[in-house]
Amino acid sequence: MGFFCLTVLFGTASQRSFSQVVAPAGVTHSPEEPPAPRQFVTRHRTRIAGKELAYKAIAGDTHLTNLAGDWVGDLFSFTYLLDDSTQRNRPVLFVFNGGPGSSSVWLHLGIMGPRRVVLTPTINPSVVPPFRLEDNPDCPLDVADVVFIDPIGTGYSHLAGKGKPTDFFGVDADANMTAQFIERWLTQHGRWNSPKFIMGESYGSMRAAVLPGALMGGPTTAAGIMRGITVNGVILLGTTLTGHNGPSSAAEHTRQEALKLPSMAATAWYHRPAARTTQTLAALHDEVAQFAQQDYLPALLKADKGQLPPAERQRLLRRLTQYTGLPATAFDAKLRLSPQAFARHLLAKEKLALGMYDSRYTLPTQNAGTDPVADDPAMGQYVPGFIAAFHDYLPSLGVRLEQPYGAIVWQGLNTGWNWERPQATSQNTAVDLANAMRNNSKLRLLVAAGYYDLVTTAAAARHEMEQAHPPADRVTYRTYASGHMLYLGDTAEAFAQDVRALIRSAR
Repeated sequence: MGFFCLTVLFGTASQRSFSQVVAPAGVTHSPEEPPAPRQFVTRHRTRIAGKELAYKAIAGDTHLTNLAGDWVGDLFSFTYLLDDSTQRNRPVLFVFNGGPGSSSVWLHLGIMGPRRVVLTPTINPSVVPPFRLEDNPDCPLDVADVVFIDPIGTGYSHLAGKGKPTDFFGVDADANMTAQFIERWLTQHGRWNSPKFIMGESYGSMRAAVLPGALMGGPTTAAGIMRGITVNGVILLGTTLTGHNGPSSAAEHTRQEALKLPSMAATAWYHRPAARTTQTLAALHDEVAQFAQQDYLPALLKADKGQLPPAERQRLLRRLTQYTGLPATAFDAKLRLSPQAFARHLLAKEKLALGMYDSRYTLPTQNAGTDPVADDPAMGQYVPGFIAAFHDYLPSLGVRLEQPYGAIVWQGLNTGWNWERPQATSQNTAVDLANAMRNNSKLRLLVAAGYYDLVTTAAAARHEMEQAHPPADRVTYRTYASGHMLYLGDTAEAFAQDVRALIRSAR
């Protein structure tokens, strides 16, 4: 998302701490002069890959400035550093979610942090306390230090001094300020020679695609600064690369529609086991993706022009009903079926609606609201546990702040986001990433997706990336039996191992 009260047992061996360092309280300062940054430092132990590891957690502010050197914002981040003086230049992984108004809480407590939320059960969990956390054996701290970034306006990060929304709330401005944070983090921790990795989920995949260029810099970048920072690897999850303006042509928009079909077929496969053939989920997805490209897309283009013969329409309808589990009447005159309509109709007889963010989740159709996120059966059920558990977790990091933590903030961020990129050669930010891979022959890419994600579908994500023609030998595509947050369910370990493999490849 880029998008959970049993008391958390922070007294376990893995969470014994702490020494705490906090910025001085009661210090007065000019509205345009930054105070000493807040910082909270604690020490912990955990067990990963059969080894007990000691690590330091640092939560706190980083002051950000504009080109004139004016203080414009404080970015709050969470850093986990392995206590191992023999690995001064060990890899570091920078992690963020999407929105664009989302904090990093989802990746933080879902898969990449040393503690993770426990959803009971994983699919259709309880939405009321108690919630709890547990040590996370999938955290990659054994192979890399991990930094969670909350963009300005989310989490505890905020505008400050002379800061304006235009300094942060746009595709290029956001990438530039994230690059500035990384640059300052590397200097603060003396890690310029560390292999560097970036992970972005949902809108964060756009940020991750643009960020290598912003980190390298140049006279035509948004900042106009040559930072000269290269990265070793990029991980994209819940990938969406074309932004708010969408595909550049009507034909490309139609292709994106067609490429949602494999995820609908995967969802029908999950909910209708009696109708399954002997093929696996992966084989079904590949078959339907091929059908979508070779048969369904040409038919949609013909239908748009009123040139689809009735016999061909009937032939295609038979395949479409077979794949989706819905009757022919579910498709409109031009053979279209939106994922939203599919999610409402697949289990209509059972009076259940499916989650768009993870179609394994369901809620009753009766009394359904219209909010696309809060009323979504997936988001509506896993969000409460994540947020409650995170607030219970913060005191173990020494963080006790009165201000609300903005898990997701739409107002002023999503609603006022600047999607225009006057210097960009394409609306598809995969082009930015392919350019970075051209300039950096060591840069490797992992594109991860969930079969049951009806928002950013696996087939569409792969197509967006392949349109930019990145070096095929340095791109890995992985799809997991999960949803938009593809680490929920039994897939966390597999995804974590794929991330480890990418990080180890830099050695």
